[in-house]
This record gives sequence, structure tokens and C-alpha cells, in this order.
Amino acid sequence: MKSFVKLIVILSIMVIGVFSSRLGSASDTTIKLGVAGAHSGDLASYGIPTVRAAKFVVKDINEKGGILGKKVELLIEDDVCKPEMATNTATKLISEGVHLVVGHICSGATKAAMGIYNNSNIIAMSPSATNPDLTHSGDYPNFYRTIASDDAQARLEVDFALDILKLKKIAVIHDKQDYGKGLAEFAKNFLEKSGRAEVVLYEGITAGAVDYSAIVQKIKRSKADGIIYGGYHPEASKIVMQMRKKRMKTIFISDDGVKDDTFLKVAGKYAEGVYATGPKDVSTNTIAVAATEAHRKEYGKEPGAFYLNAYAATQALLNAIQKSGSINYADLSKALKTEYVETPLGSISFDDKGDAIGVGFSMYQVQNGVYVEVK
Repeated sequence: MKSFVKLIVILSIMVIGVFSSRLGSASDTTIKLGVAGAHSGDLASYGIPTVRAAKFVVKDINEKGGILGKKVELLIEDDVCKPEMATNTATKLISEGVHLVVGHICSGATKAAMGIYNNSNIIAMSPSATNPDLTHSGDYPNFYRTIASDDAQARLEVDFALDILKLKKIAVIHDKQDYGKGLAEFAKNFLEKSGRAEVVLYEGITAGAVDYSAIVQKIKRSKADGIIYGGYHPEASKIVMQMRKKRMKTIFISDDGVKDDTFLKVAGKYAEGVYATGPKDVSTNTIAVAATEAHRKEYGKEPGAFYLNAYAATQALLNAIQKSGSINYADLSKALKTEYVETPLGSISFDDKGDAIGVGFSMYQVQNGVYVEVK
């Protein structure tokens, strides 16, 4: 009889264990979704739209009863887009029992956090971290993103410079950080392999500097007819302003780190004519229209950078839980790679590396104070 009772106890524990691995432990009264990124500092204009997007998606899901009988709880942490802060942010989210993470925002911060999540079998999905190594190196199997990587972005910039603008002498500048330097290296390699233009200057600047007159002077001396810049808007706005004040008409081409309303506000009239790559225009997508209108109604303004990518990331992660019936790492990984979900970016899934299938970049230009997609 004792043996029979012991067998029943063992079987019960096994059943509870299986149930816990599928739906979470009995102590988990909610599905905990972390949102990590720059929510303060110079790059907050990238991170705050992600928080708002996640809030809208979660609110809608919770109002419909949640997922698998549980409400979704948001755990929001600020990493200021700094790698050293991102490790603290990731550690805190893990200690709070996070199940999934939307974030991080900047590539350097994302790299710093991914190992911590990986050690705890936590999947993180970024709406904006474009460094190719995040998916191409194989070091971060728990990483996914709803934006194309920098090699695709750099390819578009170079093709546009050569095929559309017909540039012959190009200066390639970067901010020495994971995102900017990585993009610049791709652009430089693509230009050199093309044999159609000369890279007359390749140099890094110090992010956060007050003055960039030295690099502006080097660009002028190089006689470049165009610049491809890898980095973020705080430095780009200063460089562009100093160039234009010196009456330099050198064409400025940059990335999604510059395709931001803050760049337009800071650079003002000097931003006019600047080119920047960014996520493809999906303004006619019905989900995108509704998501954008919700933001306008709630906050009285346009959403800002990566809002729709973050909206899609939140949908994709929570859809994976719904489809798999699980918060188990292996189950979620399989669902992300086999199930499609309707998002503001269209119907998307993810390849074996974690890159989104069905997303890409477009070229934009500042025209009359706003970014307009170049057809």
C-alpha cells in the first residue's frame, strides 16, 4: 500500500512539473513581459515609443481575458542605451521572474544583456537592435528582432548612393559603437567591392562630444560629394549643423538611428535634404493605422521611432505563448519560427537565426521638415 501511495505522489509531482513547464508555476499569477530600453537620456525617443506600444498591446489582450487564463503584466526597466546599465536591467528583470522581454533598443546594450537572458532561457525580441552579429554569430539563440539587420541597411544606403545619387567620392563616418561602427564597416566594404566609388575618408568620432568641427574639416578636405554616417541622432545633428553653417553642400546619408523626430527638432532647418534609412512605410496596413491612431488619441502626437516594430514584437511574443500554450523556452522558440502573426508590419514569422521574415528598409529624405519615403 505504501508503495502504491508513493507511486501516486511521484506521478502527481510529474504531472505538476509538466503543467508548470507549459503554463508557468502555480505561483505565477501573471505572464510577466519585460520592456527594456532607453527610457531616459538622449536616446529616450527610441525607447519610450516601445513602452507605449507594449502597453497598448497588453491592454487590448488583458481586456479580452489575457492569455491562457492569465493577465499579462509589464515590467519596465530603463537601460539608457548603455551596455553597463543593460546588464543591471537584465539581471533585475530575471530576479523579478520575467518570462519574455521586448528589448533592448540599442545594439550595444542588447549584446550586453543577451547572455544574461540566455543563461535563464529567456527570449528577448528587439524592435530596433540591428547589429548583424546579434543573429548571424550564433552567440544569441534567444534573440529575435522585428527589424532588418545593418547589412541590409548598409546595402540600401550604398546602392542608393551609387545608383540614384551617382556619388563618386564618399566619406564613411561612424560613432565607434556597435551599431554605428558595424553599419559603417558594411558600407565601406560594399563600396570598395563595387569599384564604382572611392572611399576618401573612413573615421570614427567620439559619441557625446560637444564639437565636431575637426571631422567636418576632414570631410571638407577630402572633397567627398557624399557622407554615409553610422550612428545616432545626437551626433548626426551636430555634424550636419556644423557642415551647413560652413556652407558645405555634401550629401548626408544615414541610418534608422537618425530617422527620428528628435533629429529634425535639433537640426531644424539644417536637416533639410538629409537622407536616412528606416523601416518600410506600412502606413496603409490596417493594424498600423489603428495602432498609430491609438497613440495620437492617447498622447496627442505621432508615435515616434520603432513604435510599430515594438508593437509587432509584443504581438509576436504573446502570440507565441498563445499558440504553444506554454512559456517554455523550446516551445516558444518553435512557435516563433513556425507560426505567423498579423502585425502592423504585415504577417510575420522568424527564420532560424531570429530575423523577422517579411520586414525591410526604405530610404527617406527630410522634405519641408519631415521624413518622406523616397520611391
